[in-house]
Amino acid sequence: MSGPSPFAAEPAPLQRWLSIVGIGEDGIDGLGRGARDLIENAEIVFGGVRHLALAAPLIRGEAKPWPSPFSLAPGQVVALRGRRVCVLASGDPFFYGVGATLAVHIAADETWVVPAPSSFSLAAARMGWPLQEATIVSVHGRALDRIRPHLHPGAKLLALTSDAEGPAALAQLLAEAGFGPSRMTVLEALGGPRERVRAAEAQSFDLTDVAALNTVAIDVAAEPGARVLSYTPGLSDDLFEHDGQITKREVRALTLSSLAPRHGELLWDVGAGSGSIGIEWLLADASLQAIAIEADEARAARAERNAAAFGVPHLDVRQARAPEALADLPTPDAIFVGGGGSGDGVLDTCLNALKPGGRLVANAVTLETESELIARHAARGGTLTRVAISRADAVGGKTGWRTAMPVTQWTWEKV
Repeated sequence: MSGPSPFAAEPAPLQRWLSIVGIGEDGIDGLGRGARDLIENAEIVFGGVRHLALAAPLIRGEAKPWPSPFSLAPGQVVALRGRRVCVLASGDPFFYGVGATLAVHIAADETWVVPAPSSFSLAAARMGWPLQEATIVSVHGRALDRIRPHLHPGAKLLALTSDAEGPAALAQLLAEAGFGPSRMTVLEALGGPRERVRAAEAQSFDLTDVAALNTVAIDVAAEPGARVLSYTPGLSDDLFEHDGQITKREVRALTLSSLAPRHGELLWDVGAGSGSIGIEWLLADASLQAIAIEADEARAARAERNAAAFGVPHLDVRQARAPEALADLPTPDAIFVGGGGSGDGVLDTCLNALKPGGRLVANAVTLETESELIARHAARGGTLTRVAISRADAVGGKTGWRTAMPVTQWTWEKV
C-alpha cells in the first residue's frame, strides 16, 4: 500500500476505524508508507508481544498485547469502535490469521487491511514451488492428524506448526504412517534476520534448536504399504478399526453418493459403529461437519480413534442412544441411519429434524428394518434400492462367489 492513511481522509465518526496491518519478521523495514501511517496514527495498537516489539519504533498510541485467553480479544477490539485502532498480524491477516477472527464481529467496510506476504508465500518462494500447486495445511493449534488426508506420493505440502516441537512431531507421524522417505524442509523465521532453512528425511529427522516460528515444506514420498487415503469414497474396510459393525466399502460408496455432501453442510451419523460414514463425509471437503451418535461405549471410542487415523479428528462423537440423543443437536443437512434404524422413534425424529432440501439415507440389513423402510417408501416416496455384493473366495480348495447379506437403502429428500 502507498499513499496517506485512510484515517486522514475520513471525517469523524470514522467509517473505517480499524486497521489490520500485516507485519513480517523484517519488522518495519518491510512496511510501506501507508502501513506505517496506520500504525503511527492509531490511538491503540493491538498485537502479540512479538508484533508489538517489531513495530515499536512506529507506535505512538497505547500498545496492548492480546489477552489470555485470546477468545477475549474480539470483544476488546469491538469495544473501541469509532476510535483509531490498529491490529498487527503475522503476514496476511486473512490467511489463517486474526483478520478472519475479527471479520466475524466487524464489517469489512469498517476496516482497512494491509497484508504482508504470508509464511506460506515466503516458504513457497524459498522452495521454488508454485503456490497454487502446493497443499496448504495449518496445524497451528490443531491436531497434527489433519495432515493425514494429504499424504500422497509426489504431493508438496506446506504446513504451519504451533511451536519448536512441531516439525519433529510431524516427522514421527510421517514415519509411522509409511512416509518416512519424505523430505522435510524446516523454514524458520522467514523474511527476517534470523531466517534459517534446513532439511532432513522424516525417518531420520534430527534437526534441533528449531525456532518456534516455523513452516515445514514436505515433499511426500511413500514406502510400500503406506497409509494413502484415496480421494474417492469407499475406502478399504481394512483401513478402519472395527468389530464387524461397519458399512462395507461398496455400500459406503453408494451411501456417500446418496448423502451428496455439499459445502458447509452438517451430517448426523446415527448408529455410527466404526464411524466410517461420518469420516468419509468429512474427508469430502474441509468445510463439512459431522456428528456421530453411537450408544456402545467401545464403538464410540473406536470411532474417535478412526477419525484421528483418517485425519478428521473433529468428528463429533457422542456416546448416546437415539432418538433421545438427537433432541438438542444442531439442525442437520443430511442424516445417515445405520444401526438402530428400526428403533422406536428414530426415523420419525430424523425426518422431522431435517432442513428443507435435506437428505436422509437409511440402510437396512435385517428384515425388520427393511420392512420399516419399505413402509416409509410407500408412504413418503424417495428411492428404494437393494444392494447385493458377491466376492470371489476360496470354497473347498477352489474359488467361488461368497455373497454378503443384501442391504436395502431408502433415500429421501425433504421438500
